[in-house]
Amino acid sequence: MLRPGRVLLAICLLALLGLGSLAWIMFQVPVGGGMQPDATPASLILESRDGTAFAARGVLRGDAIEADKLPRPLADAIVAIEDRRFHDHLGVDPRGLIRAVLRNAEAGRARQGASTITQQLARLSYLSQDRSLTRKIQEAVIAFWLEARLSKEEILARYLNSAYFGAGAWGADAAARRYFGKGASELSLGEAAMLAGLVRAPSSLAPNRNPEGAWRRAELVLSVMQETGHATPEAVTAARAAPPVLRAPPETSTGRGYFADWVEAEARRLIGPLPVDLSVRTTLDPALQDLAEKVVAGWLDGEGKRVNASQAALLAMTHDGAVLAAVGGRDYATSQFNRVTQARRQPGSLFKLFTYAAALESGMTPSTTVVDQPVRIGDWEPGNYGDRFLGPMSLKDAFAHSVNTVAVQLYTQLGRRRVLDMARKLGLRSEMPDAPAVSLGAGEATLLEMTSAFAAAAGNRAVEPYIVRSVRARDRALFTRPDTMPGGAPILSPAAQQGLLELMLAVVQNGTGTAARLDRPVAGKTGTTQDSRDAWFIGMTADVVVGVWVGNDDNSPMRNVTGGALPARIWQDFVRNADRAKTAEAPMPATTPARTAEPARGAPPVRGVANVVDTATLRIGNRALQLTGVIGMRGEYARQLALYLAGREVVCEPVSDGAHRCNVEGRDLSDVVLFNGGGRASADAAPELRRSETEAREAGRGVWSGQ
Repeated sequence: MLRPGRVLLAICLLALLGLGSLAWIMFQVPVGGGMQPDATPASLILESRDGTAFAARGVLRGDAIEADKLPRPLADAIVAIEDRRFHDHLGVDPRGLIRAVLRNAEAGRARQGASTITQQLARLSYLSQDRSLTRKIQEAVIAFWLEARLSKEEILARYLNSAYFGAGAWGADAAARRYFGKGASELSLGEAAMLAGLVRAPSSLAPNRNPEGAWRRAELVLSVMQETGHATPEAVTAARAAPPVLRAPPETSTGRGYFADWVEAEARRLIGPLPVDLSVRTTLDPALQDLAEKVVAGWLDGEGKRVNASQAALLAMTHDGAVLAAVGGRDYATSQFNRVTQARRQPGSLFKLFTYAAALESGMTPSTTVVDQPVRIGDWEPGNYGDRFLGPMSLKDAFAHSVNTVAVQLYTQLGRRRVLDMARKLGLRSEMPDAPAVSLGAGEATLLEMTSAFAAAAGNRAVEPYIVRSVRARDRALFTRPDTMPGGAPILSPAAQQGLLELMLAVVQNGTGTAARLDRPVAGKTGTTQDSRDAWFIGMTADVVVGVWVGNDDNSPMRNVTGGALPARIWQDFVRNADRAKTAEAPMPATTPARTAEPARGAPPVRGVANVVDTATLRIGNRALQLTGVIGMRGEYARQLALYLAGREVVCEPVSDGAHRCNVEGRDLSDVVLFNGGGRASADAAPELRRSETEAREAGRGVWSGQ
């Protein structure tokens, strides 16, 4: 029989052993650890130009929820679905633990957890996700400690601020803003139920990824809320009748990843490392982006395989540099290298743009006679495609057919400095080698640089490409790009600029770029490097400039691919279908217009002498006014309109489509522009304006010349 002293000693030893084990377990608690991420740059919500979110980057945090300002629908939903006895236990719920053990035993596997909200907060704030016995004991002890130190409201607030709700949103306020575009305090019952349902499986149930699954889970939360008395039957019925409307950006498609990366870098350059969540309005046209991705993939999967072309890039921008679509490669998931902005490739005959621009500026004209003949500079003897020499020809024909020997002769005659100065004025930033071969594109440049240079050549003003229109932190604007930017001085004389446009039109009309023809004027240039390692086509219409590059990342040759072949066909496929999409969006009935330009009631007219930005945009004072029904042109067309106005007063009345009906001495300027071929009719142009465009087309005036 054991003596009482020995029994007491055994009990004391066991107690000391238990306390020692508990102390050892608690000593291993990683204080300050847990699931929450390290500090990260501001989260970015990326929006297309119409305000629709298309991607999200970074960790969204939102505002902290305070204990005395708990959003009641969300707090009730979380308690109902996660810990219905939250207000009754002291951190660990024995009843819930027993219930979970029994249900798991019945199922034969772990299907239900027993962690209270306080235990979950302990795990989020201090512990790892390890499911060991040691971790569970640590969790329970910390939960008791939290309950002793904090009120229930403080525990619930901390939990709502710490939980992960998917899609990069940590905390309930961040989740409310990401999914619904509002703060947590503004959530409806249905929205609160959806958020509450996410905390157990945020990745698989995130509404931007699985909206149906998220709503099914929300309906379960609503049922539990009604069962536990956290919501009335009437409120639950109303919530089920009006499912939440998501404002969350979907997961970024693989193609848009290139654009999203570009925007993220540019936004952080503009704003800096601010620790706030940002919304970025971009220049992206979603329909054009989808079309660009489809066209590039389709041609690479078909023709690309046959000719050993594994990569392509496409960039579409307006004449003022707003990037509408950008495809940086075949597959973003495989390679995040952006071949629009990062790939430096030899431009080949695209470089001839700068040489011919300098030649025209020096006094030559498209009809100036040049000679295609053998050329030798030291040991270098450049040849032509096909190894033929055609003798005397016009400057226009030499450019249209991309004659190498003429380009080299012009480069030598003009001098390296004059040609490279012209290249820099038009936007080429890359350093070019000091060798005659640079005249045939022996240097390196990006698709972004070259496309911008062609846009500058068309508009006769330097073009700085841009992809960010504005950056906001909630309701505060941190950056807003002006609607119109200073254009700078003309790069070329009017005669030289008009001559260069004539040369680029000839490339598509009867030169190397005929595969890019459309039923309206197209100007552009092909480019091909040695052994078909790079093939380019950059072309423009009245409303867009599009550049296409095709090649291989390892610089291996393609099989006889020239800029006038696969790149030009990709270009034409994209622009032709973009035109069709615009027509489909705004069809013109035979009798009445889709939208008539009626004066806006109550808005006073704007009067004054106008400066011409382009043939569809006038500036009167500090206001930029858009002519109704017109897609404008720059360069010589804008100069001719400025001469027509000649300081006379212009009267502009706002119309219902947000544009203006402007007239000078009773003559409608939209009609003047379209009748003379100074621009194109927009999709919503009135019938009388379309008739004027038709007359200009039939007469071959302005942009319709040569068609």
